[in-house]
Amino acid sequence: MKNRSVLTIAATLCAGVLGLTACGGGDAGGEASAEGPVTLDYTWWGSQDRADRMTKAIAAFEAAHPDIKINPNFTDYDGYWQKRATEVAGGGLPDVMQFDISYLRQYADRGALLDLEEVSDTLDTSGIAETLKPSGQIDGATYGVPISTNALGLFYNPAIVQQAGVAAPTGDMTWDQFNAWIAEVSAKAPEGVFGSGDYTGTFWLFDMHLRQQGKQAITEDGEVGFTKAELKQWWESTAELRADGSLISAERTTQLLPKSPFGGGESATEFSWDNFLAGYLADSGAEKLEIVAPPSDGDDKGLFLKASMVYSIGAGAEDPEAAAEFVDFMVNDPQVGQIFGTSRGIPASQTQRDGTTFEGADAQIVAYEESLAGELGDSPAPLAIGFGTAESAFKRISEDINYGRTSVDDAVEEWFAEAESALQQ
Repeated sequence: MKNRSVLTIAATLCAGVLGLTACGGGDAGGEASAEGPVTLDYTWWGSQDRADRMTKAIAAFEAAHPDIKINPNFTDYDGYWQKRATEVAGGGLPDVMQFDISYLRQYADRGALLDLEEVSDTLDTSGIAETLKPSGQIDGATYGVPISTNALGLFYNPAIVQQAGVAAPTGDMTWDQFNAWIAEVSAKAPEGVFGSGDYTGTFWLFDMHLRQQGKQAITEDGEVGFTKAELKQWWESTAELRADGSLISAERTTQLLPKSPFGGGESATEFSWDNFLAGYLADSGAEKLEIVAPPSDGDDKGLFLKASMVYSIGAGAEDPEAAAEFVDFMVNDPQVGQIFGTSRGIPASQTQRDGTTFEGADAQIVAYEESLAGELGDSPAPLAIGFGTAESAFKRISEDINYGRTSVDDAVEEWFAEAESALQQ
């Protein structure tokens, strides 16, 4: 460990700044001797698959750093942010956290996250592209280190496409052409199989659609970047497909949970981040799935590499240097790259990427992002406070449209009211 004595460890451990981390091992905070290891609370969201991989990565870190022990905890995405909100209201956060750029500004502005420049001697970010680093930066301070990158794509199942007897979707389709393709697949595929679900409920996809027109859904200043008429047009763009039964129903989509219609083998296509490929393959049992660029009505695809997640350190971490050593290992070590592959996206650090062998689905994702090299815009900076609430409302309200519980006009008014309220907080 870099320049850290046992006395320094002991003093730091028991200083108790905001103190969620115990002064040593044990189940919930039993004290260890001064010679005992540093214990760091670390939390993340994700599936059981991610937890299994994380367990291996933590074991590799602890083997290389016997003076640091990790107390792990994980949950699903929604539950994750509920826990963080409770913790920050109570005065502290875990030592190390997986963070989403949708929430980074909200916590940084409250002083709950450490400026990582304070541990820059320990945490090496030289392998991360300068164009990606702004994903974790706010007003000149660094609150997050990108873990990995991903890009939006259109997944399709070639077996279903072949069964329907239609040509495969391409990366140069317009939105109207894609909607026509959906209708054709739904008409020709076996009963119970559809061309798509209603993709207009995905906020990031709408943001991409707006970027194709030189706009964005929520500006960095926390303003809605589009009009009610534009949102109405988006939600109504699939109205005909909803009406004629060309889209898998909301009811059936709910029945398939936790799988998506695509993962459940009942939809030929689905838009998502490219790192979902491994999960889709596991869910569907398909031998092969393909990914192409989403539709666009012009030359600008509206695509960008997004930091799929970042690592942050709590401002009250009792041993920031130990926390930084853990983050440095998780971001840069090739062992971690081998363990995760592209399940969290392509490793953001060139150091980790160069030491990772990509095969199968991982190689496919790397090839997809490389194919977009000339199409990508700037990576987004941490999102405005309230973005996460606006995104969640978008999904919920669009589901109400699909269930027939609300009209598009009423849905537009409801979303704008909720989003503007959230963004003004």
